[in-house]
Amino acid sequence: MAQALVLDFGGVVTRTLFETHALTEQALGLEPGTLQWRGPFDPDSDPLWRAMQADEISERDYWRTRTSEVGRLKGEDWQAMETFVQRARGAEPQKVLRPEADTAIRAVHAAGFRLAILSNELDLFYGTDLRRRLPLLDLFDTIVDATYTGILKPDPRAYAFVTEALGLPAEACVFVDDQQRNVDGGRAAGMRTVHFDVARPALSYAEALGHFDLVPAA
Repeated sequence: MAQALVLDFGGVVTRTLFETHALTEQALGLEPGTLQWRGPFDPDSDPLWRAMQADEISERDYWRTRTSEVGRLKGEDWQAMETFVQRARGAEPQKVLRPEADTAIRAVHAAGFRLAILSNELDLFYGTDLRRRLPLLDLFDTIVDATYTGILKPDPRAYAFVTEALGLPAEACVFVDDQQRNVDGGRAAGMRTVHFDVARPALSYAEALGHFDLVPAA
């Protein structure tokens, strides 16, 4: 049986910035409908997203570009993704936490299984203060963040960092990520994997919980 749930953060634990345009526009004082890029929710209208999916640019490159664009809408020079996320979402991360994530994480923890986050940019994008403002993160046994390791998924070393931190073999870990390349990397590392569908989070979490013989709360 699986012994640990390993989650990506942005898009899996929190809703994507694509899903919260209305919150972003309100927080930044932008007219409703200003932000049109929709990433995985409308890839045909987002050439930059398609370039990322084709590995022509990195995920970080995508968000650096969007950060600069939104900063210019405010008449400011934004270079750090942290600026975008914190200005867009303020000091209330609970507003963008996926309720399905909260329920699943608590269920796994209550059942006595291990929890880990494997992120390419948790503190880089969200800021170091997030962990204090999101108590749910206290339930995790370990957080491996490429902000500090410098090793991005799908590099095999990223997955090795988290299995070593948990003290578990890769096959005992269920890895959940919304990027196919990262899921492929987890599978290559020997993990059980779930490709998280941001449009159907409840279904994806149900699949993940199934590896632990847990059923999502009704």
